[in-house]
Amino acid sequence: MAAAVTARLAGLDVLLVEKTDRIGGTTALSGGGLWVPANPLARAAGVEDDVDDARRYVESLAGNHVDHPLLDAFLTAGPEMVSFFHANTDVRFVSATRFPDYHPGRPGAGTGRTLLTEPFDSRELGEARPMLREPLRQMTLGGMTLASGDELWHFLRASRSARSALYVARVMARHQLDRMRYGYGTRLTNGNALAARLLKTLLRLEVKIWRRAPVTELSVDGDSPEALVEHDGAQVRVEARRGIVLACGGFPHDQALQQRLFPHVRTGSEHASPAPAGNQGDGLRLGEAAGGLVRSDLAHAAAWVPVSVISERERSVFPHLVDRQKPGFIAIDRSGRRFVNEAESYHAFVPAMVAATPPGMSVLAYLVCDQRAIRKYGLGYAKPWPLPLGPHLKSGYLKRGNTPEELAAHLAVDPNVFRETIDRFNARAEVGQDPEFGRGSTAYNKFMGDPSHAPNPCLAPLRTPPYYAVCLEIGDLGTFAGLKVDAHARVLDRKGRPVGGLYAVGNDMASVLGGSYPGAGSTLGPAMVFGFLAGRHLS
Repeated sequence: MAAAVTARLAGLDVLLVEKTDRIGGTTALSGGGLWVPANPLARAAGVEDDVDDARRYVESLAGNHVDHPLLDAFLTAGPEMVSFFHANTDVRFVSATRFPDYHPGRPGAGTGRTLLTEPFDSRELGEARPMLREPLRQMTLGGMTLASGDELWHFLRASRSARSALYVARVMARHQLDRMRYGYGTRLTNGNALAARLLKTLLRLEVKIWRRAPVTELSVDGDSPEALVEHDGAQVRVEARRGIVLACGGFPHDQALQQRLFPHVRTGSEHASPAPAGNQGDGLRLGEAAGGLVRSDLAHAAAWVPVSVISERERSVFPHLVDRQKPGFIAIDRSGRRFVNEAESYHAFVPAMVAATPPGMSVLAYLVCDQRAIRKYGLGYAKPWPLPLGPHLKSGYLKRGNTPEELAAHLAVDPNVFRETIDRFNARAEVGQDPEFGRGSTAYNKFMGDPSHAPNPCLAPLRTPPYYAVCLEIGDLGTFAGLKVDAHARVLDRKGRPVGGLYAVGNDMASVLGGSYPGAGSTLGPAMVFGFLAGRHLS
């Protein structure tokens, strides 16, 4: 959508082709953050930032996996993209000025590099509203998405703060009134709001959109590339006068590419992604068939996230983004021992899961908490008080034990080891210390904890029975292995030459950050920047 908007505003004739029946892809399901260093909104809010610092920071994370011209293009064009979309489209970003980078101890790390999107009233889409992909049901509260940041905290504190209770009452009252009046909630937040704002812009600019129209073949011989598209029951050959942009969402649901590019899948572990089911590697296969090179020499092949499987039959999953860091939680491996600083980023958590798993065994872990923590913060798909836990216990999603030993039996871990883990953790958590893993020791840890909890916003002992756990598997928030591109987003072949008229952006292009995940929005930030660069180069 970013490429289509940019090209259309430059006067080009644009056709957007979508494989599924909904527009918005993974963006519409996401938290909607964009990592854009030195962006103008942060500067206007008084945040001092520098692209040289951001470059040093990414290089410290990804090392020799970084494509330096690509990274330079991203850092240079990022602020331009934000200004361009604010000036010319319906997109409205908000600076998350207090949000720290995920690795604040690294050289060049900063704060305020993440942008969020202003909420959007879906009535502004008019009759086109059903075209928009809906948010993940499991990430909503009765169908209502909660905006990242302060709004989420109001909901978590609603039972302890009059101010938060009033805020929650207003938001929920509007949602219920909307449902009675229109049959749906009108207030969109996070990535759903970003996708909606981009879609509104596309419609206003009269960009042609074909849905249920998969591309089955590309031809890039000559100056005008062609695409064979299934549309309205016919095979339509579309000739592109300027070029074709691949933005098919990577390969989170393609088993063949997972087997090829995900080490844990090759060794027999499960992979479960919350991305749309239609994201099946179409862009990578089309690009490779046209002569493009899929780059897999990255620090990581995807943006990893621990997930819990809500329904085995449907493989619906819940990504654990904000519960692990709260007081009263620990993560344990198959032996019953802690293995990680639970308050580190989701992308850093998963490699620790892999390292803690004995060779030959499938990768999994357990997230554990006590009664006080689950009722205060929730645990994965199980929401906090006053919502009931019974359905999750009945389905088997939640495991419960009146003692650590009883819970250990349900998890098939050593009860003595687990009891020792709990006792050792509790003894130091009481005074806000974690000598084993240093939880709560960084700005990012503290930001993701509970600021109202002292002395350490990330630590509290697990002492209030019963005890609860969910099983964690490996998932992704987007794939990083993808087509090698240049600084204009043009797909390159094995000799580093552009493949005529073919571009790749989003999760179809190889990670501009070298497979690292420096901060919130490390997939959407580069996606919009390179969409912008592709649209500009096409024009």
